[in-house]
Amino acid sequence: MKIIESSIHALAKGLSRYQKRILLILCDIFLLSFSLWLAMSIRFGEPYVASSRRVALLLIAVPLIAAALFFWAGLYRHVTRHFNTAGDKLIAGCILAASLCLGLGQFMLGTDGIPRTVLFTFPIIGFLLVSGIRRVIGHLIVRAGGILPPPASPLEIRNVLVYGAGQSAVQLINAVRRTRDMEVVGIVDPDPTLWRRLISGIRVHPPSKLAEVIAKDNVSRVLLATQNTTRKERLEILNLLNGLSVDVRVVPQTDQVIAGRVQVNELRRVEATDLLGRAPVPPDPRLIQRTVEGKNILVTGAGGSIGSEIVRQILKNSPERVVLLDASESALYEIESQVANLLRQRSGQRVPHIVSVLGSVLDEPLMRKTMADWEVQSVFHAAAYKHLPIVERNIVVGALNNVVGTEVAARAAAALGVPTFVLISTDKAVRPSSVMGASKRVAELMLQALATERTGTTFSIVRFGNVLDSSGSVVPLFRKQIEAGGPLTVTHPDAVRYFISIPEAAELVIQAGAMASGGEVFALDMGEPVRISDLAKMMIRLSGLQLRDAKNPHGQIEIRFTGLRPGEKLAEELYISDRVSTTQHPRIQCIDEPALPSAQLWPAVEC
Repeated sequence: MKIIESSIHALAKGLSRYQKRILLILCDIFLLSFSLWLAMSIRFGEPYVASSRRVALLLIAVPLIAAALFFWAGLYRHVTRHFNTAGDKLIAGCILAASLCLGLGQFMLGTDGIPRTVLFTFPIIGFLLVSGIRRVIGHLIVRAGGILPPPASPLEIRNVLVYGAGQSAVQLINAVRRTRDMEVVGIVDPDPTLWRRLISGIRVHPPSKLAEVIAKDNVSRVLLATQNTTRKERLEILNLLNGLSVDVRVVPQTDQVIAGRVQVNELRRVEATDLLGRAPVPPDPRLIQRTVEGKNILVTGAGGSIGSEIVRQILKNSPERVVLLDASESALYEIESQVANLLRQRSGQRVPHIVSVLGSVLDEPLMRKTMADWEVQSVFHAAAYKHLPIVERNIVVGALNNVVGTEVAARAAAALGVPTFVLISTDKAVRPSSVMGASKRVAELMLQALATERTGTTFSIVRFGNVLDSSGSVVPLFRKQIEAGGPLTVTHPDAVRYFISIPEAAELVIQAGAMASGGEVFALDMGEPVRISDLAKMMIRLSGLQLRDAKNPHGQIEIRFTGLRPGEKLAEELYISDRVSTTQHPRIQCIDEPALPSAQLWPAVEC
């Protein structure tokens, strides 16, 4: 069976579109001829031989007429591996019409060698063979490709467009047909071999026709079924859709598609990571395992956006023990619940020991006791106050937590001989203009100084830009403002920021711990910075709404510029020094940043 599957799959891939079409036409003519002969043989009770030349010509003509009707009706534009009930209807209609031609031809020619019962049995046999061969071939092609399609459903109702013509698109179309509020009116795909063809009875258009199809068919929503595209390719698609005022939704994860579980109610909105354009930075599993596997690890600020993701990434790599420390009881409870749910899904696997500690990094006895009691081998210091306006208004508390808290945690680690200590920093620490940025730069300088004191602990610093979808990030703020009807608040038309996803940031932090030898500052190659006003405009348009401005006073959502906040810059930087070198990871850079000697730094900090 596998040999047959692979042979059909190879044949399908090796033939051109027109060669496959000719082969299918010849196959249909043969099957229809056989169906007609079989119907006659059943009626006469023996292998049929034409009684006259006129009858023979009529019987030869009928399959040719049926094949011509198939071609005229567009049956040969259907993609065989996605054949469904829409194709069945075409086949049934065309064979019935050919059967009527048979009856009409017999009447006009005055022949009586074809029984009337054949006019009913021929369409049935012909339909079963012609439709059946398509389903068998389609099934074998899909089987050879490793994916089984779900059953189709003919129910259709509202105006949406599907972008992408792969397996996930077929499943999505079938899922939409099971709803009562949407109808797929077209498919768009960049593959020229699919243009003007039919998939699940729906015509495939080139991307150049996108705006035309949306306008002509009054499309209000576009569903992205582009599972195998890169983030850059997806951004190009979103740029095509930007300005067309359609709501854009994305098909769920690939594993759900493979399992055949695509559901319309699981379609998600376009997320900030889709808008970055930069490809995600794949982690080096060897680096992560070197820091995590079999280790006792402490994460401070474990309930925060970055801290909680660090915890989740650590749990994927077989730690011995994970200590969660946070000053917020609700945040600690939330991450503890998430960890419990993750560990419950690991049936039959070794489960690490989880310890929750409620307390502040400013509590030196607590920090020392926690590290000693649980024999901590790596510390990921994510505890910090990071919201710029709040820290700007609460200078003392912000400085205490970010500066003194880092010193307490770092000195506790050094005193107890903890092998690795990683500080999570920010691009706002580069030539800081705010209290928060200055406090993080001082924290960096302290770790650089401690790294020179030969304490037995390897200190390192990880610096990155704005974290997408973290608490206080601009993306969830824009999303809430869009849902509330606007306006979207942007500080300045020319404000630009570097962005990184939460998983990327957490993976970077963990990998830095493995690459560090002491005092390094690591940063991710984050590509080009993003203009915040452009991000706001794209989020409005991809929500199916129009920007309200001077050019379009009737739009639904406006952007309001509020002015730069105290301590805020138009653009952030990632480096102070220009001495940047590569590392074991192609997208992680090591920066030789200027440092202060211990004798100069500590007296200034203690003041």
